[in-house]
Amino acid sequence: MKNIIIIGGGAAGFFAAINCAQKNPDYKVTILEKSSSVLNKVKISGGGRCNVTHACFDAKELAKHYPRGEKQLLGAFTKFNPSHTLDWFEQRGVEIKKEEDGRMFPVSDSSQTIIDCFLSEAKKAGVVVKMQTGVEKLQITNHKLLVNTSTNETLEADAVIITTGSSHNVWKMLETLGHKIVQPVPSLFTFNINDERIKGLQGLAVQEAVVKICNSKSAFSIPPSALLITHTGMSGPAILRLSAWGARELAVVNHQFEIEVNWVNKDLNAVKETFKLFRQNHPKKNVAVNPLFGIPKRLWERITTRNPQPVTLNYADLSNQQIEFIAHELSSATYKVSGKSTFKDEFVTAGGVDLAEIDFRTMQSKIVPNLYFAGEVLDVDAITGGFNFQAAWTTAFIASQTI
Repeated sequence: MKNIIIIGGGAAGFFAAINCAQKNPDYKVTILEKSSSVLNKVKISGGGRCNVTHACFDAKELAKHYPRGEKQLLGAFTKFNPSHTLDWFEQRGVEIKKEEDGRMFPVSDSSQTIIDCFLSEAKKAGVVVKMQTGVEKLQITNHKLLVNTSTNETLEADAVIITTGSSHNVWKMLETLGHKIVQPVPSLFTFNINDERIKGLQGLAVQEAVVKICNSKSAFSIPPSALLITHTGMSGPAILRLSAWGARELAVVNHQFEIEVNWVNKDLNAVKETFKLFRQNHPKKNVAVNPLFGIPKRLWERITTRNPQPVTLNYADLSNQQIEFIAHELSSATYKVSGKSTFKDEFVTAGGVDLAEIDFRTMQSKIVPNLYFAGEVLDVDAITGGFNFQAAWTTAFIASQTI
């Protein structure tokens, strides 16, 4: 018999424990969870529906959704990817559905379905779950790992899997073993913007906005995606993806920066040409009440009536100077960001155990033998859409299979 200890009772922890115990029925598999409940993040994820994974089945394309971890996960996804995730759950009686945007949820639309599956499978496999049991210290002795708990136990383990997510205490503990921790910073957040141009327009969205950080030294680019105006500023996939890829850069400036918003995904000249063509073909139409480019009417009114000479005119009366002004506002408007807000309850951290110190073929530490990692304790994070859970399933599966 071997003793396998999983530290952390979240998504990655349960997935690792179940797979390890089912593969090796003779092993004693124990989950240690410091709080009085397990799978808390699973419960609140996806608005309580649990966004299990994303319908992206090509490993190379899938890896592109990870600002940190893309290179390392590429190989890992050839071993366990969303198709394997679907099979795993469906073999255990959990049917998964795909939504139009590619996100995948249990057919029940309830995260409790996933929680019940994990609890049931863990029980059937003989996994021991110890709650209110934190880990105070991890030691190496005689090719074994000793786990000192907050309940004054010393547990001997043949292998330990760390699945504690963004736990500063665990990161400090790992540093004492020689691991380097990449400084954690927030990722996936909305932008606080106090600007008259969007004030009072909360709830309005455009579908193909392009947003970039002004004067950025980073080389990343965010594809056109939906941008939502909120009561505190801006959100939606365009903003959240930018916050993920720019997480470290934006933390350095304390989340005080400027963005350029292209509301219509067209360059300045293309916008001007569209205006001039519309002016030629529909000269008698009023500018303010006839929006172009699919822009929501109230946002369009705000943009056009902000003109130094407020546009209450017909298109025929627009001067080239007015068209120039409006075209700039549509294609390259700048907004000052004065801080961030957490996106719902799905807070994600960029940072964690340095990926150079992990063998992603096994998820084993290159520094401490028989020590494994899975999930967000690593310096791996993704955009929204089920990608963070997929990284958890993949890394947990590989760690369990290695053991």
